[in-house]
Amino acid sequence: MQKSTAAEFKKALSKATNISIVTHWSPDGDAMGSSLGLYHYLKAKGKNVKVIVPNDYPNFLYWLPGNASVLNHQKNRKKVDDFVMKSDIVFTLDFNSFKRIEELGKVVENSPAIKILIDHHQQPDDYAALNFHDVNACSTCELVYEFIALMKDTKLVDKKIATCLYTGILTDTGSFRFPATTAKTHKIVAELIDRGADNSEIYNAIHDDNTVGRLKLLGYCLSEKMVVMEDIKTAYITLSEKEQDEFFYQKGDTEGVVNYPLSIKGIKFSAFFAERDGIIKTSFRSQGKFDVNLFARKHFSGGGHKNAAGGKSDESMAKAIENFLKVLPLYKKELSNNS
Repeated sequence: MQKSTAAEFKKALSKATNISIVTHWSPDGDAMGSSLGLYHYLKAKGKNVKVIVPNDYPNFLYWLPGNASVLNHQKNRKKVDDFVMKSDIVFTLDFNSFKRIEELGKVVENSPAIKILIDHHQQPDDYAALNFHDVNACSTCELVYEFIALMKDTKLVDKKIATCLYTGILTDTGSFRFPATTAKTHKIVAELIDRGADNSEIYNAIHDDNTVGRLKLLGYCLSEKMVVMEDIKTAYITLSEKEQDEFFYQKGDTEGVVNYPLSIKGIKFSAFFAERDGIIKTSFRSQGKFDVNLFARKHFSGGGHKNAAGGKSDESMAKAIENFLKVLPLYKKELSNNS
């Protein structure tokens, strides 16, 4: 997918007054960081802007500048629907299919607004009139910074914008350890620090604000629920809704759990299955060449990146695991040859 030009974006923005910024279901650090970073930029350009989320997100992101202005579609359905329908532009950030925003997808699809995609996930749907898409970007926050640079507006990047964008880059790169982290990423991060992002303070706000329940839940996952299959270089963890509630689960408490099994020597594929509200949410991570985006798309109605993807199952936990274990041997050779 070819990126739209600066002239095309400037023309659209020059005619726009009301702008919606929409991100994906169960927003993470990159979703909220990119959305709020773009929000502050567009506000500085004199636009009437709303950040809209399909549902709630972890409270360890509530400190982000602009958080109080975010509209939750589940809690403010009429207000959200009315604003989206009167918007001149709808930016869709960190997702590329209306399926990723559930019921809000129909509202965005039916809005007469120009749709602009800013995203780094693979295989985007063809709905956007303009796009700023790059699967090689480490995060959507990286792309938002590049978008601002394309507009020749980096002078507008203040502490609020820098803080939001740094947060998304930090979280989506696994604190700069994932393969998509490049020299360009570090150059952008350096610029964001120069513009006011406090790297130490942001890291602490994200990672050092745990509840006792969250830490105990992590311990339970690793000590009691992790299954290691050394012959297939795979490990997986399951967690029922009842088990989560026993540890006083709060949204975001299982964030990052799927990454831990990859620290086991020899493990190349990690899967996490969590039950919530009758749905089994799946998260997949890999090291090397094994493509979890393709795996998620083929078997769990999902997608994402080569080494990080997710999906879901409408069946029971037992059935979801049964299906997972049924298809896993098909990838034994690929995982064994993975490097």
